[in-house]
Amino acid sequence: MTGFMNLRDNFIIKTAAARSARNRIPVGSGLGCRAEKWGIDKWRTMERLKLRAYRRHWKILNCFAVKQPLGVTEISEKLGLYKSNVHNILVTFTAMEYLVQDPESGKFRLGPEVMMLSRAFRENLDITKIAVPVMREIANEVQELVYLAVPKGEDMLYLEAVSPENQRLVTKSVTGECSKMYCTSVGKAVLATMSEEDREKHIPEELEAFTEYTITDRRELDEEIRLVRERGYAVDDMEVMFGVKCVGVALLNHEGEAEGALSISAPSLRMNKENIQKYAEILKTSARKIQKLL
Repeated sequence: MTGFMNLRDNFIIKTAAARSARNRIPVGSGLGCRAEKWGIDKWRTMERLKLRAYRRHWKILNCFAVKQPLGVTEISEKLGLYKSNVHNILVTFTAMEYLVQDPESGKFRLGPEVMMLSRAFRENLDITKIAVPVMREIANEVQELVYLAVPKGEDMLYLEAVSPENQRLVTKSVTGECSKMYCTSVGKAVLATMSEEDREKHIPEELEAFTEYTITDRRELDEEIRLVRERGYAVDDMEVMFGVKCVGVALLNHEGEAEGALSISAPSLRMNKENIQKYAEILKTSARKIQKLL
């Protein structure tokens, strides 16, 4: 044991001597330890600065998940960053094809590289693989657009949209986009599965009105969520987009937690009370098929 300790001590001394020689600091002066600590502190500072820069880049890119196209001034004001910094980062993302710039307006939108990543992300999600075949059945039965969305903070992220075969629908697809939970059928369906404590984490303090039909009163929203829980489905009554109504149901895992939600979206003229109830029952039946595999 003594021999081992001597070998270890000799190794430590030689290592310290080598470091001191490289830094031209005398062994035993105490400056070697301070220099080494200074080097570590400098490295940590540099790493923190890098991390801050990375976060700034991704905060800018995340802005495009909410709204497109966007200009330098809009992003600068939203994030509180200098316009010059925002411009440089946008130019970098454009060169990498994560963004594309409109030559007329000068504004930016998501580019092909992001779409490729989004497609790869969706295709590798178990819920997507399970849900899409069932969504095709629904779309062909009701002859309307069917969506799959998953919760993401205060939003719902739309992963997939399935249209009826051999039919082109005029309803705008929102695949890859996010919408607030409190005003979408998929979002309200998910909120209705949560405890009151968990629900608070997913509803913003101020409820923004996207149309004149958006629920912006918190008591009214709470009553709406109670009704959703009671009947088992939610309705977006032109609350996000004027002229479009949606019916949604939650997709629960074996623990009873919402993994996502399905919805049927249609022009408001076709989405009467009779169709809403009919679509709700179809979605409930389809959700049970998917939930067995989650």
